[in-house]
Amino acid sequence: MPVINSSFNPSLLFKNGFISTIYSGLVRRLKIIQHRERITLRDGDFIDLDWSYAKKSSKSIIVLLHGMEGHGQRPYITGPALLFNNNNIDAICVNFRGCSGELNMKYSSFHSGMTEDLEDVINHVISLNRYDSIFIKGISLGANILLKYLGEDNDIPTQVKAGMAVSAPCDLSGSAKALHKLKNLPYQINFLWGLLKLLKQKQKQFPNLITSSQIRNIFTLNDFDEVYTSRAHGFKNAQDYYAKASSLQFLKSINIPVLILNALNDSFLSKDCFPYEEAKKNSFLYLETPQWGGHVGFISRKGFYYNEKRALEFFLECK
Repeated sequence: MPVINSSFNPSLLFKNGFISTIYSGLVRRLKIIQHRERITLRDGDFIDLDWSYAKKSSKSIIVLLHGMEGHGQRPYITGPALLFNNNNIDAICVNFRGCSGELNMKYSSFHSGMTEDLEDVINHVISLNRYDSIFIKGISLGANILLKYLGEDNDIPTQVKAGMAVSAPCDLSGSAKALHKLKNLPYQINFLWGLLKLLKQKQKQFPNLITSSQIRNIFTLNDFDEVYTSRAHGFKNAQDYYAKASSLQFLKSINIPVLILNALNDSFLSKDCFPYEEAKKNSFLYLETPQWGGHVGFISRKGFYYNEKRALEFFLECK
């Protein structure tokens, strides 16, 4: 499909990408009632799902996937859950392995291309036999997982009607280089601090697989992916991980409607994270690139954020 002309026009303050990103991640607060369910994955590990419900019985559900250093209570996840609940659609806020406040059982955890766990979640939802329509919205890291899931296997369940990827790092290598730029140093330090905290717990859990000295030699996100992410998940090194897990190569094979919403002033994204040519060649792939929004910002003047309202609008069109 041709690239969509975006109508997003935030207030002057939130046209600043840094302010938009920080405000959305650190300042916004929401109240939502969630109920946790733990499911067993195909390899015997577990994942925690945070459910919230519409006031009336619903045959539709949205599955929400968080970003790096995220979880099911982040406002950028609970925001769309609440909006969809208000519009008679149930919601699941997925906590990736080790992100729900309790370490998972395996040395491996999750990464930007780990679609197996999403497949297990979708199959679990289908097994409940309650929903005719399943929508999936991924944010940042979760957006790459969603796009890869939709494009790597054409046998997507018929109940999955549409997807939306917000601030999607379609090219992981390019996005990693962007994150290592000086202007993104505060973000990198924040991400790395949280990841190292979890890795130190992993080291105590699996002392024979990684040493304290190896952890002390991790100074960047690339180091983290070199020392832990790639080795724990069967890749040769960080670059092999980025190459194989990037969703960009799978976009041409997507065959259900999916909307990518990537802001042009998102400092986390490289040029190849804006797949204009892929969108023009695939009638199922919609690409919207507003000038503003930052990384997972898209702050509206009132109420819910633009990306949340845009998801509801897009999904209802695809239902």
